[in-house]
Amino acid sequence: MTVTVPVRQRSGGRLPAGVFAVCAVVAAVVASTLTAQEAVPGIPMPGPVVDLGLPVVRVALDIAAVAVVGLSLLPKLLGFDAPERTEPVMRRVRPLTVTAAWAWAVSALLTIVFQTAELNPGGVPTLGMIAGYVDTVGTGQGLLFSAACALAAAGIGLMAVRFGEKVPAELRIIVALFGLLPIPVTGHAVNSVWHDPIMISMEIHVMGAAAWTGGLAAIMVFVAPRGDLLSVVLPRFSRIATVCLLLVGLSGLITGLGTMALTPGVELPGAIVTSEYGLLVVAKLALVALLVPLAAHIRFRLLPAVRRGATTAVVAWASAELAVMGLSYGVAVAITRASIG
Repeated sequence: MTVTVPVRQRSGGRLPAGVFAVCAVVAAVVASTLTAQEAVPGIPMPGPVVDLGLPVVRVALDIAAVAVVGLSLLPKLLGFDAPERTEPVMRRVRPLTVTAAWAWAVSALLTIVFQTAELNPGGVPTLGMIAGYVDTVGTGQGLLFSAACALAAAGIGLMAVRFGEKVPAELRIIVALFGLLPIPVTGHAVNSVWHDPIMISMEIHVMGAAAWTGGLAAIMVFVAPRGDLLSVVLPRFSRIATVCLLLVGLSGLITGLGTMALTPGVELPGAIVTSEYGLLVVAKLALVALLVPLAAHIRFRLLPAVRRGATTAVVAWASAELAVMGLSYGVAVAITRASIG
């Protein structure tokens, strides 16, 4: 007689992703508002639409990019040995990847518009203003390139919707990560011999954070309800997440302190607590430090039970981790606009 063992179902759904997105938007708006430049008499300032809209569209770009990276990683984490179990999940994931890629592209283009408006307060930016901004400012060029990569990811995603895993998962991952490379250009520039190392550190930081956050969110939303898949996928991702945690923490420290140290007129360590940029860097590093015990609890306390197929509170703990990640992403948006000196 054959005995069928029922697969334990875990609560997943949209909660983990929703928590991340809400925390990111709230943190971006609050941190940007608290560190906004004070109005100077006689100098026109951007209106409230730009002040609130710019951090929102900028963090929307990050959320969409994280989603594309995480959803692109999912087929590699699921593996290709048991398509009868993984294909139902991927049939849901592939169209959402395309939607997220479109959202990424639109958010990047809207960010260009809002940043043009920020530099030209008092009116609605024209196409000529926007073209001039992209032509002369590296931030605009980086955002435009990121939007192009997002559109490429959408195109490849449409092919995956039609042809399934015949479209290499590696190609989708590479294109998604490649689209993240210009994003550090949208932050503070460092004009010194250390410019390239700082930029590389920023890019490692951005890619590591996106892979960690996006992968965790995708697993919790699409894989957690399937205990048979979670017991395979989460251990695989845990190794990636550990590497990402180390890279994100180290590169964030190097980037934040290095940018301040190489900015003329900024003196360390005093500027860490006297400048808006320094305080935001401290806040972000504190959030990353808070992620360590949360991630450790999942890896060392919950993961063994997940491997055995036991029911755990992994979704709740992962949601808490994603909430902190969202706050960190929101603070990062404010960092790109904060005054260093």
